Amino acid sequence: MAQWGAIFSIIAALGGAALLASVHKIDEGHTGVYYRGGALLTTTSSPGFHLMLPFITNYKSVQTTLQTDEVKNVPCGTSGGVMIYFDRIEVVNYLVPSAVYDIVRNFTADYDKALIFNKVHHELNQFCSVHSLQEVYIGLFDQIDENLKLTLQEDLTSMAPGLIIQAVRVTKPNIPESIRRNYELMESEKTKLLISQQTQKVVEKEAETERIKAVIEAEKVAQVAEIKFGQKVMEKETEKKISEIEDGAFLARQKAKADAEFYTAQRTAEANKLKLTPEYLQLMKYKAIAANSKIYFGNDIPHMFVDSGSGSIKASAAMDIVGEQILDLD
Repeated sequence: MAQWGAIFSIIAALGGAALLASVHKIDEGHTGVYYRGGALLTTTSSPGFHLMLPFITNYKSVQTTLQTDEVKNVPCGTSGGVMIYFDRIEVVNYLVPSAVYDIVRNFTADYDKALIFNKVHHELNQFCSVHSLQEVYIGLFDQIDENLKLTLQEDLTSMAPGLIIQAVRVTKPNIPESIRRNYELMESEKTKLLISQQTQKVVEKEAETERIKAVIEAEKVAQVAEIKFGQKVMEKETEKKISEIEDGAFLARQKAKADAEFYTAQRTAEANKLKLTPEYLQLMKYKAIAANSKIYFGNDIPHMFVDSGSGSIKASAAMDIVGEQILDLD
């Protein structure tokens, strides 16, 4: 009886151990791949608990979320023969879950060693071998990470579809100390040059500002002078118009006065013409004779003498002649 109990205990222990060995967990963001006798099985598993044949089948969990692989201390020889070292190169990548089986089958579960670490060494040395130290260290350094990313992705697209390179970050390389000091001195001189250029720009800007202020001031003076000139012109034009109005009024008055005088003279002449009749002239003749005691007339004045007493007939004839001459004048 005791033997059966011991056998049952052994069987139970083995069963428990087998159960524990068969149950396994795949974490979120991972995909499980299985090996049986060293051969990769076509079955893959998603996150969660799963069962497998104990002691015969084993598994590996492959990460499919975003991860960062660090490639450290990468040597690189420039086209000039100078050896430099990149302390750390970070490659951010992720694996598409549907591509896990093919990539693990072709490059094992440690695929990043062949596809990322080794490729980074190769591509970085390819880049350095065709560029000078100046270009790698300063001139083209800002393009290394982008070029490396594009080159890696281009190769992975053909070799391992489903492995995506998200970003590449490259640290500044370590260069020989003597060369580094020369670069630091060069940077110092370049900084001085930049400061000098900026100072020159500031001086030029200040001069430009002063010039603009002078131009603005001159334009202001010119505008004020133009306004004043316009005011004077307007004043003169106003005075001219006033003078023209006054001249017009004066001319109108003079014309009216002349017209009035002409009309008066004309009416007087017409009245005189109507007034100087023969009868009126005869009357005026007699009035003149009555008012004068002596009349002298003709070219031979001494041969003609008329007094108020005895020469009335001759005086009358002379007055007739005077009246006729007055009529002829009219």
